[in-house]
Amino acid sequence: MEATATPSRHARKRVTSLSGGREEKSPPERTVYMDYNATTPLEPEVVRAVTEAMQEAWGNPSSPYPAGRKAKEMISSARESLAKMLSGDPRDIVFTSGGTESNNLVIHSVVKHFRKTHTPRGDSAERHSPAEGATPHIVTCTVEHDSIRLPLERAVEEQVAAVTFVPVSKVNGQAEAEDILAAVRPATCLVTVMLANNETGVVMPIPEISRRVKALNQQRAASGLPVILLHTDAAQALGKRRVDVRDLGVDFLTIVGHKFYGPRIGALYIRGLGERTPLHPMLFGGGQERNFRPGTENTPMIAGLGKAAELVTENCEAYEAHMRDVRDYLEERLVAEFGEKKVHLNSRFPGAERLPNTCNFSFRGPQLRGHSVLAQCRTLVASVGAACHSDHGDRPSPVLLSCGIPFDVARNALRLSVGRGTTRAEVDLAVQDLKRAVAQLEGQACAEAAS
Repeated sequence: MEATATPSRHARKRVTSLSGGREEKSPPERTVYMDYNATTPLEPEVVRAVTEAMQEAWGNPSSPYPAGRKAKEMISSARESLAKMLSGDPRDIVFTSGGTESNNLVIHSVVKHFRKTHTPRGDSAERHSPAEGATPHIVTCTVEHDSIRLPLERAVEEQVAAVTFVPVSKVNGQAEAEDILAAVRPATCLVTVMLANNETGVVMPIPEISRRVKALNQQRAASGLPVILLHTDAAQALGKRRVDVRDLGVDFLTIVGHKFYGPRIGALYIRGLGERTPLHPMLFGGGQERNFRPGTENTPMIAGLGKAAELVTENCEAYEAHMRDVRDYLEERLVAEFGEKKVHLNSRFPGAERLPNTCNFSFRGPQLRGHSVLAQCRTLVASVGAACHSDHGDRPSPVLLSCGIPFDVARNALRLSVGRGTTRAEVDLAVQDLKRAVAQLEGQACAEAAS
């Protein structure tokens, strides 16, 4: 899947003003975008779906007239497309504003359900659960996205819940099932572990964790202990590998549209919604989404999300193969240009699967910190890690430190994440840009030392 280095959709054109009032376009400045884990552009088909909904389905989906019925049909179709992408049931899909809301909704819901079902009753003669009166307990891992970590930390501060943050393995970067199960307490009601990490690309062993939790739940039921529900944030995995809720065995799964070329909207999968798996709303209003997430539906964005899901269902294997080919070529070029002693590939862990598009690496050298290297780049657009941590300066990523990456190496980290349209030619441009940036920083350091 080769392509020549022609200006991409991200290229910027500069206009030079000449004397005499004429304006002459200079050659376009080439931009190579490699931050697809942060966000993705909308596919043209998605843009068309959003536009069609704006033009033809502008009515309130709860209204009986044609524009309202059209909106309702589009929402129903999108729900079916999302379910098909996950091999799930459309009835188990609830639309949200995005991944942050979905993740917070899971935590809120499980804590509320625990308190509702395990609050001590007035009649002491009744047989109560051993967990009655206890603080609900949640198990997660140390490399979760802030939309999991921060609400859990807040729950601990407010004494709403107790939380155990399980370290990931320094060997494979994964949250291991054995460690997750070892953290379980009688009052544990939720295990939440991301499907794939946004910085390293490491895929977590969710099917194994699910099997272990399911077996444990059978033992807990006999003892009157609460069922442990399992949630995974699949934001980074969707669109890069097949995601099947039957194989994963999860009760909740978070969907984020702008990570797979869809709009900035999200959804939540809940297995057996309202029957097998409880969901307690955070919002109250007009009854939309079966009262689980009320508010007049954002029809255009939902239609776009459905189209993005449809494209993933049809093309996921091709997307994955292309991204893996380009990512592997990127890592080969980095090592070839800089040498194994100069480049440390932070996202390669023995025995761990990783996303096909993610390359996290560091240049060795005190002057080659990630932010400094990117600041010198003229062509490459990338990040040092999670986009939501872009204001953390030169502080090393807690995710990399948790995975056992040495402090000085983690401080120099860069995360390049390729996309569906990234070419080998763009990789060559990016590597040459990095080579120039590194040489400039090292030259400055030598000049300063000499002076």
